[in-house]
Amino acid sequence: MAAGASAVVVIGTVAGVLAASDGGGGSSDEAGPKETLAPTLEPLPAVPTASPTASASKSPKASKKPSKKPSSKAPAKKKSAPASNGLYLHGESQVLDWVRSNRDDPRRPQIEAQIADRPAAVWFADYSPDTITSRVRAVTAGGAARGQVPTVVAYGIPDRDCGGHSQGGAPDLAAYDAWIEKFAAGLGSSEVIVILEPDSLAQFECLSAGQRADRFASLARAGRTLKAANPKARVYYDAGHSGWNAAAKQASVLRQAGAASPASSDGIFTNVSNFHRTDDEVAYARSVLSAMGGPTGLGAVIDTSRNGNGPPAEGEWCDPAGRKLGRPPTLSTGQSRIDAFLWIKLPGESDGCKGKPGTFTPSYAYDLVTGG
Repeated sequence: MAAGASAVVVIGTVAGVLAASDGGGGSSDEAGPKETLAPTLEPLPAVPTASPTASASKSPKASKKPSKKPSSKAPAKKKSAPASNGLYLHGESQVLDWVRSNRDDPRRPQIEAQIADRPAAVWFADYSPDTITSRVRAVTAGGAARGQVPTVVAYGIPDRDCGGHSQGGAPDLAAYDAWIEKFAAGLGSSEVIVILEPDSLAQFECLSAGQRADRFASLARAGRTLKAANPKARVYYDAGHSGWNAAAKQASVLRQAGAASPASSDGIFTNVSNFHRTDDEVAYARSVLSAMGGPTGLGAVIDTSRNGNGPPAEGEWCDPAGRKLGRPPTLSTGQSRIDAFLWIKLPGESDGCKGKPGTFTPSYAYDLVTGG
């Protein structure tokens, strides 16, 4: 995605989705494409996984067993699973495939602990109307079974990324509306976070006035469709990031797309596949929400997956050096109007410079863990 997210590479579609993995047992420096029955994780700008995977965004500016007899000793505590703060870690992703296949790689322990064991979004970026319902359901049902909240990304809008690295999507808006209905049918009845079309509202200037109006109307319909299918779904709209559009300009576009209406929206998301610091994104998100209007209950979610060292030099967006993992995903931010810090872009999936766009690249993942 040119100014906002990253490129997502759609490798193909199977009864579930696609993932990339190294396919072998060596410590390969780049995972190779592999079909999987369940969706894979995807981040932005390149094209996401699990459906496809995305990459970084070109920013216009950077700125046990009970005892048989009683004991006097206190019972030992069971070892708890990695803390997720209520967020769901889906069991299929490129990084998990790599970890399973490369147990002896010296980078594996840190990549596993710092990336693979943390909940991340699952992307649906390929236009596959025949399988989208079952694929979304595989993720949402998994979260519901554990009493946790999955994050899914709908990324199928026509003219996606203005024909850039992450181009693709449905052939037209009528097909997109039908695809969203099938996507919504897989949401189930438990809590789920829906990231609705990254870049669709921050990157729109390649569209004519008529095309913009049609897109905004379609996104408003999409939000209503998603929330009608599952009233517990939390739907968030694209607000770009703090180095892109001014808050007032972004808020105007969001209003036109239905983001200020509780019938279609729970608020906005920012910084998908980008690197801007969390504090800057919090301030920006609040400014956008204030300018957008609507109920005070509308909030924001922020992608913190790669923003630990802030943005790179102006103009750098493709796997820039010196970046680092940001705050771990959580639903408990301690910040007013900030509903969650999420890993929407999966750390380690390349924007296209350190590996093929959208594929998990261990060397890049390790750099993000260490800040290298």
